[in-house]
Amino acid sequence: MNLQQEKILILDFGSQTTQLIARRIREQKVYCEIHPYTMELDKIIKMGPMGIVMSGGPASVYDDDAPVSDPGIFALDIPVLGICYGAQLMTRQLDGLVERAEKREFGKAELEIVNRGGLFAGLETGSRRYQVWMSHGDRIENLPPDFMVSAQSEHSPFAAIRHKEKPFVGVQFHPEVAHTIIGADVLRNFIFGMCNCRPVWTMHSFIETTVAAIREKVGKDQAICALSGGVDSSVTAALVHRAIGDQLTCIYVNNGLMRTGESESILQFFREKSHLKVIDIDAESYFLERLAGVIDPEKKRKIIGHGFINIFEQEAGKLGDVKYLAQGTLYPDVIESVSFRGGAVIKSHHNVGGLPEVMKLDLIEPLRELFKDEVRELGLELGLPEEAIFRQPFPGPGLGIRIMGEITGERLHILRKADVIVLEEMKSSGYYRKVWQSFAVLLPIQTVGVMGDERTYENVIALRSVDSVDAMTADWSKLPYDLLGRISNRIINEVRGVNRVVFDISSKPPSTIEWE
Repeated sequence: MNLQQEKILILDFGSQTTQLIARRIREQKVYCEIHPYTMELDKIIKMGPMGIVMSGGPASVYDDDAPVSDPGIFALDIPVLGICYGAQLMTRQLDGLVERAEKREFGKAELEIVNRGGLFAGLETGSRRYQVWMSHGDRIENLPPDFMVSAQSEHSPFAAIRHKEKPFVGVQFHPEVAHTIIGADVLRNFIFGMCNCRPVWTMHSFIETTVAAIREKVGKDQAICALSGGVDSSVTAALVHRAIGDQLTCIYVNNGLMRTGESESILQFFREKSHLKVIDIDAESYFLERLAGVIDPEKKRKIIGHGFINIFEQEAGKLGDVKYLAQGTLYPDVIESVSFRGGAVIKSHHNVGGLPEVMKLDLIEPLRELFKDEVRELGLELGLPEEAIFRQPFPGPGLGIRIMGEITGERLHILRKADVIVLEEMKSSGYYRKVWQSFAVLLPIQTVGVMGDERTYENVIALRSVDSVDAMTADWSKLPYDLLGRISNRIINEVRGVNRVVFDISSKPPSTIEWE
């Protein structure tokens, strides 16, 4: 729903921190979108951005296959900020020189301001040196015509540059990361000082524009909403219901991959605490039959995604002339499922890459450009109770992507019992609301153990707990040893078929939060 009047466009050249740029801009209550660097000039013009950010990236601008955006953006009279690779590409496209640096800069560096205008306007006058974060092996050697230096570092004589007359600026450091202590100031100067944006993008304004867009799109037609009980689908249902009221029917599908008691509690919540029309479908056998013998995680996701759509379309047919399907797709889902950089898709989310190419229903995805924390803020603005908003994320494919290998009734039983223990202990310890997500994973291996002086050869449960803000990046939770010990002890003692528990201490990236 791109109805925001003022927006910043971010062209992504493959930086691991591109999403951070978007978050920092949105924190200033200004809307922004990430698009691939290959975005065509006419689409950029049609989008009408107030400013353009060219992100960093791992390539060198002088490589034969270097990613290159349309240089026509510099003829649009729109402010452009180049960050790291983006600054180097700006330099090269405007006839400056970029070469491999004799001494690379990675990590903390000291930036010396030589001109306080532009990006550095308003900084404290008592200091000229600030800590920034660098990550580059190339550097700007010669400025393009009519450019001037704004800041320098020990190994970068042109660590920040700007055009003398036009609104083009570049920085060799990364203002979006926390280690750059003046990063927020730099981005604010670009957003407000150069782009003249207003801080008007709030969840309240988002509701107003999105509700109006949904009403206009749906008209007098009927819509259904895929309701899983999670935060995303709950907020989607509430938002669409506000727009079209009783024209919306929510459908909850039990795919047989839910946690213990999950389906019952979800249905009870929505029937007792909401005004939504909810239909529940028991499709356990439907999904488990189609997943039998399937090991590849991409195939699992696609089978589950196609299965949901088939059921939704069947139910829509029973309701009459339903034309629309609303679902809670988020920005991280889109970014992981659609490659911006010509590389491989990370994984197909069941509601993005897992959808069939031909669908009878037209999609409504009002949260498609929001991060998870923004969705929670939106839910509170819509008046949803905290118990619905602050649940930990649970994947649409359910336990199907937390069972490595084949999904069987026996393996589902083992994982469900282990999952109950994880949730009970996280909640009783007070850590459930402190972490982003915590869950159990059933591994496709067995190990030797000893129980009651007898040899066992049984399954392994992996415990995964991560801290995050938006699911784009995450770090493993530093849970207390005694909590980990209780979880492990209970699982091994209470779940038959498990004799070992391990703890996942990998971050995202390089790992993903879910194992499949």
